[in-house]
Amino acid sequence: MKNAKALTITYLSTISLSSLNGADKVADNISSIKKFSRGTDEYPYGSAQWVRRALREQLGTMGWALSEGKASNIAKGAATTMQKPDIYIDDDLFGYMGTEKTEGEKGTATKRTSPVRVSPLISLCKYEGDLDFGTNYMGVKDQGDPNIFETEIHSGIYRGSILIELDRVGCGEGFEKDLPADEKAKRVKALLDAIKNLWSTGRQTRFLADISPKFVAAAIMKVKNPIFLEVVLPQGNSIKFDLLQETLNDYKEEIIDYVLGAKKGMFENLPEEVLPTGEAFAKIKAWIDEHYLEK
Repeated sequence: MKNAKALTITYLSTISLSSLNGADKVADNISSIKKFSRGTDEYPYGSAQWVRRALREQLGTMGWALSEGKASNIAKGAATTMQKPDIYIDDDLFGYMGTEKTEGEKGTATKRTSPVRVSPLISLCKYEGDLDFGTNYMGVKDQGDPNIFETEIHSGIYRGSILIELDRVGCGEGFEKDLPADEKAKRVKALLDAIKNLWSTGRQTRFLADISPKFVAAAIMKVKNPIFLEVVLPQGNSIKFDLLQETLNDYKEEIIDYVLGAKKGMFENLPEEVLPTGEAFAKIKAWIDEHYLEK
C-alpha cells in the first residue's frame, strides 16, 4: 500500500423526489434546478462545488474545526479561508486561493490545489418536466394575495466520483513540514465518513433527500485515474457488472486493491463479492491505515 498514489470512489445515490441544486434562473415564479443537455434531453445535476460544500459541512457536523472565511486585504481581492492547512482539515483537503498585501502596489497570490477531486453528482435519468406547486400565504393577513410558485423536482439515480491524491494530503503547498502519518490517515478517514454520510443542507426544508451512496466502486491505485467514473451504470434494478469487470481487468496492473459495496436490498443479482456499504467503507479505511501507517 505504500506505493499508492490515489483512492478513487464512484458511487450511486437513489433519490425518490428532490430539488437538489438550484440554478440561478427563476422565470414565472419557477425555481429551477441545474441541468445539462444531451441531445434533446435534459439531465439534472448537483455541481462539484455543491458536493464539495456538502462534504465540508459534514466534516464540521462531525466535529472538525473548519477554516473561517475572511475578506481579502487588497482591493478587489476575492474572499478566501484562513489558509492554514496544517490546522484546518478543509484547507488541507479542499485547498484555497487567496491574495495577500505586500509592500509594493501589487499583492501576491497564495494557493493550495485541492488533493480531493470531485465530479458533479449527475442524474442518469432525464428530467421529465415535473413541477411542485406551492402557495405562500404569509402576506394574506395584511390584505395581500397568496404568492403562487413552482419548483422543479426530479426522481432518479445519480452518479458521482471522488479521487483523493493520497500523496498530497497533509503536505506540499501551504505546509512548512509534513503532517504526521497518523494525522494524514485520520483526515482521509474523516473524509470517507463524510462521503458515506453525504448530505447537503440546500433545499432540504421541503425536499429532504438522502444523497448518501447506495452503491460504491472503489480502488486504491498506483496511478491517479478515476477508473470507475463513466462505467458504473444501472441496468434495471441491478448494475452492469460486466462493464465493471472489464474495467478491473483493463487496469489490473494499476489497481492495488478494490472493493464493491451496495445496499443489498436495493439491487438485484449482486455478485457474492459485493459487500454491504458499511463493510465496503471499513475496508477502504483499512487501506488508508495500511498506506500511511505501515512500516
